[in-house]
This record gives sequence, C-alpha cells and structure tokens, in this order.
Amino acid sequence: MKQIMVVGAGSVGGFFGAHLSKSNPNVSFLLRQRTLAAVKQHGLTIRSANGTFTVRPQSSSDPRDLPRPDLVILGVKAYDLEGVLTQLEPVLTEQSVILTLQNGIDTEDRIIARLKRDCVVGGVAFIYSKIAAPGVIDHYKKGAVAIGELMGHESQRLLQIRDLFASAGIPCQLSKDIRRSKWEKMCWNCVFNPITVLIDDKVAQALDHPEMMGVIRQIVGEIAAVSAALKVPLPADMADRVVKWTQEIRDIHTSMYDDWKAGRRTEIRNLNGYIVDQGRVLGIPTPVNEAMTAMIKAVTEKEKAGPGVVRIDGAVVQPVVLDRTAIRQLPEDHQIEDVSKVMPSMKGRAIRVKGLLDVPALRIQADHVTFHSFDGMYAATLSLQQARDFGLLLYELDGEPLPDGKGGPFRLITPGLGDLCANVKGVGRIEIRVGPGKDTRPSERPPDCATGAGSSSSHRIT
Repeated sequence: MKQIMVVGAGSVGGFFGAHLSKSNPNVSFLLRQRTLAAVKQHGLTIRSANGTFTVRPQSSSDPRDLPRPDLVILGVKAYDLEGVLTQLEPVLTEQSVILTLQNGIDTEDRIIARLKRDCVVGGVAFIYSKIAAPGVIDHYKKGAVAIGELMGHESQRLLQIRDLFASAGIPCQLSKDIRRSKWEKMCWNCVFNPITVLIDDKVAQALDHPEMMGVIRQIVGEIAAVSAALKVPLPADMADRVVKWTQEIRDIHTSMYDDWKAGRRTEIRNLNGYIVDQGRVLGIPTPVNEAMTAMIKAVTEKEKAGPGVVRIDGAVVQPVVLDRTAIRQLPEDHQIEDVSKVMPSMKGRAIRVKGLLDVPALRIQADHVTFHSFDGMYAATLSLQQARDFGLLLYELDGEPLPDGKGGPFRLITPGLGDLCANVKGVGRIEIRVGPGKDTRPSERPPDCATGAGSSSSHRIT
C-alpha cells in the first residue's frame, strides 16, 4: 500500500493523517475548500501535550488531482459518506482498500453495497481531540485505533494497515470481531454524546449523579437488544463497562457536544437515531433512544429558514417559524378548506391570518402587520384589525404545497378588501408592528383600502 489518501482533516482524520504524513511522503489529503485553503497556506498542525508539529502534505478538494489511492482512510462524519463516495468513485481502483474511522454501525455495509466489492476494513478510533481552527487540531487524550476484517480473519491488507500505523507511532490493535468493537463504542457514543449536550456539561456531570445510571442502563439495554437481533451479542454487563471506561476521561466533552457548540451538524441520526430505526424494523421498543434523538434534534438543529417557512416576528414576545405542516395543524376553525368559496378567483387551502397571529404573544402596543415577500421586494401593511378580519394565507393546492407559479409557497389574499389591498406572493415574513410599516402596493387602491375603512362586519371572513 504505497499511496494513502486521508479524507478529511478533522479531529480524527487530521490527527491520524498528520502522524502518518510525518514519516510518509505518499500521504495525501482530500479536503473541503475552507480547510484546504488553510492547509495550503499554513500546513496541518497538531497541538498536543506530547508536542506540536506541522506537516504540509499534498492536498486537494478534487481527488483526481491526487495520486490514485491504494488505501483510503475515511475521517469524515457518517452523514457525509454518500457525498464522499461520489467524489472518490472516479479514482478508486479494483485494488483500493477503504478503512473506516467513523462513528456509527452501518458505514462498512453501505460502502460495500454501493461499490459491490470486498474493499472495506472496519476501524474504531479512540481519541479525544478538537478542531481548533481549519487545519489546526488540538489533541488531549488517547490516539489509538482498532481495525479488523468484517469476517474476522487476519488478511494481508489488514497487517499492512497495522504496519503503516505502527510506523507512524500510532497504537493499532487488530480486532477479531470488529463489528462487536463498533457496537461497543456505539454504546458509549449513544450514552454520553447526547447526555453531554442535554446537560450542557462534561461527562463527569452525568457520572456523578446516581439517577443517571438508570438512564444509561436503559439506553445500553435497548442497543444490546438491537445488536443481538442483528447477530452481534454484547456482554450482559455492557452498561457497567461503558461507565467504567468513562471514569478515566471524566473531564471531557464529547464530539457531539463540540459539534453543537461550534454550530455544526451532529451525528444523532447515525447514533441513537440508527438504533431507533433498526428497532422499528425489528419490532424492538427503543423509547429512551427515541427520546434522546428527538431532544437532541430539538436542542441542536437551527431554526428553519427559507422559502418553505414563514416567520412571524417584530412586536412579539418571541418570534415563531411555521412550515406548511405546522400551519395545517392549527385549529380547524381557522382553516379554509376551499378558498374559492370566499374568493372565487382563487383555489386552494388557506389559513386565516387571525389563526397565525394567535400563535405568538403580541406586544401590548402592536397595531399593524406587514407581510413581506421572501425576496424582500414586496410588502403590504394592514392594521392589526384588518389583518385579523380579512387576511388569508393561501398555502396548499390539491393537497400539495402552493407552487411558486401560484404565488407560493405562501400567498396573502384579503377577500373583502380587494386584490389591490393586499395580495403578496411568496410571503416569507409577517412583521408585527407598532405603527405603519413598509408598503409597496400601488398608490391607487380601492377607497376602503386607502382610508383604512373596509373593516365592516359585512366584509369579514367567517
């Protein structure tokens, strides 16, 4: 194995790849543009209590610019796998071997299913390190790997990989049951990754509270039930082992915690979420892992944004964001199943603006509402009473999202005030205001709009 390609220079790929690169000129890196720019300019630096060093390996964001690899070391997040394989496929040969150093269980099987050949060696990384900046890795504890053939045999390629790591001073253990090794680490990951996020603290905070032991046992028990059903039995005392392993790293945060704090996506779907998915397929209840998955997604995922949501903000106690699913679940008395009954020129399902305005708590002085198009080009301002009495937000046509060609995904209409009063296509923001706001409507509007009248009960939508 002469040519080695490391994919990713994060806390795992960066650390192990840099050590391999110190003594081997045939190590190259496939990197994202931001990291690539940093490595090109400053090199790849590992800062550790054991010493700091910098390497300047050949690197690119296009694998075709790098030597064809005999060995590919995957150091990227599990959710990036498909995209990385798409990049790699043009440069892989029939002899190329892929070593996986990722969290999760199904990486190896997904690679084999896609490439349709025996090209994978499983791996587990044991390390505590962080990305300090693009191209800079801070290493704190451990720094070893376990590798193994999926069938458990000791192959020539396995020994070659071990020797590569050994020559770089990296402890590398051969595992006769790498699938079990991965499931054992999965237990640790599914316990402490989400818990450290939920308690917003290091693992010691979980270890030091006896009440947490029951939670840990339930998480691990569900994982063990799923792994046993998949023909990978775990020890009966697996939960105790997880806790025991953690005592010597009490001071650490987890990779999920670090990702959350850095604003990066977490691997919850590949950890606890995977257990939930497999449990459903196998008919095994996984309620605690399901709760962990749901809570982590709620805590870590950023507020939705884009043309598929509408944001209500301004003079409100707390802004809210609603997508079509959330709007559909608002009370039925605010829903208009067939808007043509109140506005014959229109078709589709709508929600009364009054129903939307009931969701956030409005400031006491609020008296106007401005409806902004998503592109910011158009807006219409109504009095708060007009918005409540006449406003409809059209959001669905024939059970599907209102298409852009019809003014979707959200379109304001105001039956009873006339189209020119307030017909805003592509509404992306509803701004609650104290006093009038932006208005791009034509200056010549029906009299009831121009005077602020038209709030007669005979025109109201009921």
